Amino acid sequence: MGKAFWIDQEFDRDRDGRYAVHVRKNLDEFEWGDIAPVRFACTAWELATPPSLTPGFVRWDRRVLEASCHRNTWDGTLYARVRLVSPLPEELRRSRAWWRDRGWLGWQETFGQYVEPTQQDLARLPFLRASLLVEAPLPLDDLPPEPEGPHMEVEQSAHRAVTVLTRELNALVAPVLDQLG
Repeated sequence: MGKAFWIDQEFDRDRDGRYAVHVRKNLDEFEWGDIAPVRFACTAWELATPPSLTPGFVRWDRRVLEASCHRNTWDGTLYARVRLVSPLPEELRRSRAWWRDRGWLGWQETFGQYVEPTQQDLARLPFLRASLLVEAPLPLDDLPPEPEGPHMEVEQSAHRAVTVLTRELNALVAPVLDQLG
């Protein structure tokens, strides 16, 4: 099974722990005083991924377009939202009757990364880009408790939260990417 998500420890280490520095500089992003670790973990994830930190402390497969973590407003649990590049559905690949010589383009790649079409492209050509939206609960078991405030070991707790989320997201999404090929 391939990896959908991983932490780039080497890149971070070579840059003197830039994720920890980034967390310390952005303490105002955290909200304190929640008994559950969800809100803290979501903020730690956001600080570890683009656009907050580029390149991200957490890296992902090129077919992952975006990945975010959220607190469920219904019961306070944690869920992930991941958007993936997908091939066109079989119904569209089977017949080109819908095509009508319009020159439809799919996902464009730049340096191996899937990219959205530019405004200039959209002015000239039609695009049909398939994607899958994965929304799924994530377990809270291994998440560290939320620190009591910015004075406690926030950087270490954020690192641990991101490590757990990376592991859980990888277990959730990697089999989907493997199936897509």
